[in-house]
Amino acid sequence: MKNVAASPGVRTVHVIQGDFRTSDTPDEILTTILGSCVAACLCDPVRGVGGMNHFLLPNGNPDNVNIKYGTHAMELLINSLLKRGAVRDRLEAKVFGGARMLSGLPNIGEANANFVQLFLKREAIRCVVSNLGGTQARKVRFFPTTGKAQQMVLDEIQTDPAAMPRAISCKMPAGDVEMF
Repeated sequence: MKNVAASPGVRTVHVIQGDFRTSDTPDEILTTILGSCVAACLCDPVRGVGGMNHFLLPNGNPDNVNIKYGTHAMELLINSLLKRGAVRDRLEAKVFGGARMLSGLPNIGEANANFVQLFLKREAIRCVVSNLGGTQARKVRFFPTTGKAQQMVLDEIQTDPAAMPRAISCKMPAGDVEMF
């Protein structure tokens, strides 16, 4: 991935878990890192406005409205785009994430991936790019005014506790310790 953020005047905004961001600023790039979470990147290319969300779970308790859940995250993103002048029929989606990060546990990534695909189909939002599943984390950059997206697959995350580095014991030397 070319380091676009180093260009003068380009502002990179990191979208964290359970958050979303919309923009109609050409010099703004939205970025996130995903494992089992999913990011939906939506854009109205005619209006030049787009946005990204980052949700952790497909659905939650309907009484507990929270952006970490897919339904609420998608609704907030779409409504924010419409407020900025996007036309619903022109929205295009690019979705990423949904990896299986830990074997032996429920496959939350698959549930997130299935959710976003069904949501987009139900809402008649055209999905032009989908990279979901697998076992690797991803870094995603999204250019909201053009709809361009870049993905970089990150190295496999070590999940076997026996293979992880062990903690190093630190013994303080006898005598005086200088603090500065």
